Amino acid sequence: MTKSPRAVAQEALRVIRDALPAYSSKFSRKDFTQHQLFAMLVLKTFFKTDYRGVIQMLKDFCELREDLALDKVPHYSTLCKALKRLLKKGNLYFSSSPPPCAPRNAA
Repeated sequence: MTKSPRAVAQEALRVIRDALPAYSSKFSRKDFTQHQLFAMLVLKTFFKTDYRGVIQMLKDFCELREDLALDKVPHYSTLCKALKRLLKKGNLYFSSSPPPCAPRNAA
């Protein structure tokens, strides 16, 4: 277990590269890879913050941006949409509750 956010981001990138293609569609805008988005979501969990919080940390820490090879920082809604897309594709699991931007099932 590490307490280094840079080590966490690098490990997340390493792991996800084997599991997902870089882009979800051939028509993707190609601003951010799925690998980068996944690593940012891992950092969100690591820092125990919300979408806006992790985006602010990425803006403040150039080393994290370099580790993720980010030319720019995404809008927080990009992470929210990426999480919904990644959860739809497979059994990715980030927490015990659904993402706050996900529609709630009426049961």
